[in-house]
Amino acid sequence: MGAGPPPGLLDRSFYAGDPGPSFAWLRAHDPVHFDEGSGLWGLARHEDVVWAERQPQLFSSAEGTRPRTPPNPSMIDSDDPRHSRQRAIVYRGFTPRQVAGQEAHVRRVATELIDAVAPAGRCDFVADLAAPLPMIVIAELLGVPPDDRHVLQRWSDQLIAGADGPENVTDEVLGAAVEFYEYASEVIEHRRREPRDDLISLLVHAEVDGQRLTQEELLGESLLLLIGGNETTRNVISGGMEALLAHPDQRRALADDPSVLPTAVEECLRWVTPILNMARTAVTDVERRGRTIRAGQEVLLMYGSANRDEAVFDQPEVFDLRRSPNPHIAFGFGGHFCLGASLARLEIRVMFDEVLRRLPDLALAAGTPPVRTPSSFIRGIASMPVEFSPVAR
Repeated sequence: MGAGPPPGLLDRSFYAGDPGPSFAWLRAHDPVHFDEGSGLWGLARHEDVVWAERQPQLFSSAEGTRPRTPPNPSMIDSDDPRHSRQRAIVYRGFTPRQVAGQEAHVRRVATELIDAVAPAGRCDFVADLAAPLPMIVIAELLGVPPDDRHVLQRWSDQLIAGADGPENVTDEVLGAAVEFYEYASEVIEHRRREPRDDLISLLVHAEVDGQRLTQEELLGESLLLLIGGNETTRNVISGGMEALLAHPDQRRALADDPSVLPTAVEECLRWVTPILNMARTAVTDVERRGRTIRAGQEVLLMYGSANRDEAVFDQPEVFDLRRSPNPHIAFGFGGHFCLGASLARLEIRVMFDEVLRRLPDLALAAGTPPVRTPSSFIRGIASMPVEFSPVAR
């Protein structure tokens, strides 16, 4: 049977499988797609996603960037001028100079994580390597003590699980939100009294045009930094490594020539596309490709489909670490382009570099395939057991 449209734009089991054939069908036959089940529109082509991202006056983020979910008080769920004000404050923690200054620290963390598993000759690549690296880095940037990182990881995972829509907001998700906001409120209050050299202190005390972030905005940005600085990067590290293991010729080429790492990172970002989609709300009636999106209707920007668009990428189903040009939109596009993109690229590059050098024969563990995260929001791997030759400390 040939491919057809997705069973639903929010169908988690669909995304946990291989959505590629249905994405290709949409791009070819129904690029501005209306999903009767969810009431959502989906833009499947790269050109259309970029078109929508460039027109915030037509497609608002202020009604929430997750479908059928109220907005969070952070910059991602806002339009200008509020968006620009909050973004200007958060950007101060992610300037090119500050990110470049993180490389030695990121490499030290990656080295320590590999040191911990190398003698055993096996590990869960996600739990032991891909997930801890970005969590440790963002926790330290936020000023979170080492003893609290495990609970931050739990909250992050639980909150991501609730991002697929209201029906997935369980008591566990609500509990995680309450616990996180209580924790963050205490940290914020402490930083008001005793500022430190961390992102929370920066957010608390920074001003733009004489204005500081409100308490609600501080909590929203703290949550955004936790999830944005953690979940997406871990999924590219794990999904990118899975792709390298599935394409041994590409892996060998990268191991033989580390200068390919920068373009390899970009291809892994395109290939994985860790954020499958974001939502916008039509401000007015909008015509596109003969379809009418009515004011108030929600539109999914389908990054996962856009990054496999045949009209933009030569042989998009080929994993090519030297791909150039590579205009992927894994970090979004336009005014909402991910502020942490440079840090994410650094973390992915460093982890790949260290793993390929120190665990050169790493392979998927026999009989235990990777377990995918069922989500219509993130493209992630929950568990990926691997094996390698033990290495003494």
